[in-house]
Amino acid sequence: MSKILSVPTEQSSLTEWLYYIERLSCVSIDLSLDRIRKIAIDLDLIHPAEYVILVGGTNGKGTTCSVLEAILLNNNNTVGLYTSPHLLSYNERIRICGKELPDCAHITAMSVIEDARNKIALTYFEFVTLSALYMFKQEKLDLIILEVGLGGRLDATNIVDPDISVITNIAIDHTEFLGTSRDMIAKEKSGIFRFNKPVVIGDSCLPTTISKMAKYYGAILFTRGRDWGFHVYENKWMWWRHSSRNGFLYDLPLPLIPLENAATALSVLCWLPFLVVKTAICHGLRAANLPGRFQIITNSPLVILDVGHNPHAANYLAKRLAAILLERTGSVRIVIGMLKTKDIHGTICCLNHLINVWYCSNLDTPFSASSEELSAFLVNSDNVHQFSNILEAWNQAMSDATFDDCVIAFGSFHAVSPIMRKIISSC
Repeated sequence: MSKILSVPTEQSSLTEWLYYIERLSCVSIDLSLDRIRKIAIDLDLIHPAEYVILVGGTNGKGTTCSVLEAILLNNNNTVGLYTSPHLLSYNERIRICGKELPDCAHITAMSVIEDARNKIALTYFEFVTLSALYMFKQEKLDLIILEVGLGGRLDATNIVDPDISVITNIAIDHTEFLGTSRDMIAKEKSGIFRFNKPVVIGDSCLPTTISKMAKYYGAILFTRGRDWGFHVYENKWMWWRHSSRNGFLYDLPLPLIPLENAATALSVLCWLPFLVVKTAICHGLRAANLPGRFQIITNSPLVILDVGHNPHAANYLAKRLAAILLERTGSVRIVIGMLKTKDIHGTICCLNHLINVWYCSNLDTPFSASSEELSAFLVNSDNVHQFSNILEAWNQAMSDATFDDCVIAFGSFHAVSPIMRKIISSC
């Protein structure tokens, strides 16, 4: 006989609520949005703000959302941001006007969703998405930015009616849910398109499915390379759009985040119903930052944290590393842990030519690839070590590192999160 799950109250802690929601999730429920949409309609959450931006794609969603938020806050707009997953704390997922909310605000929202669902089954992500939308609705914000969790068509965020949709890029990931080809994945992600609404595309090499699905939904494509683009010059960059006399932004500061994601964010701005001034754009570009995305912690040794977990992300990491390593002579050491559902072979292949020492580790999740499984893809590498714990791997890598070495944590949120906690606790 299964144990009855007791419902938390508004006097319960956020930890208790999250424990409840995690165990409330039912993996066998249908994959349609009917259940969550019914609750959203009952709570009037389909239009949670004056303007809604929905950001999908394989990689770069979080950084695109981050730069959009930074620019709009510098433009004096009231902005809500919903992202996932979190690195250290659940509260990271929801920000209003640039600030995380206290536990009590989350608890109040979760209590409302629990009452409204009336025993309708919800997954963890569906529950917390409704909770975020409820908090945004109470604030009467100018605009909210929602990061798609997985795919698009059946993602919980897709219950809203976005004014602008964004596809950052299309790469192979989550194949067990989205399909094994870029065309199949593009079809799922295009589920966030809306009739007569713009879709900003940040990928310059589109699967043909995207244009077909845009016609199917009646959406307006605004595509990199055809409709807009960017160019770097003299430690600055410019953004441009076709078919506009004022379609150029010159002398923009180079951001800390990937430039293609910053440029994608600028392409969203020209569809907004209000003016975004250039000073706000420049301040936002300088301020935008997202922990765990090619995050440089120290320079001696060079310590980098990156949650990338697929070949597309690994290829970006390799390009950034190659540029940095031109000025360094030390060894490159990587602490890697990955989920077994990922393309481990493809990811490792993108990095293998740059890495001198591999520290392969299990992750603290039942979905982890073992250190032995990771090592099996490194038979041609001379210096491979195996660990049962990611912090053991990290400690060894840092102990082995010299002043001019580079030490990278990579492969998963589950790999970077405990390492980041350790770094913060030692400061």
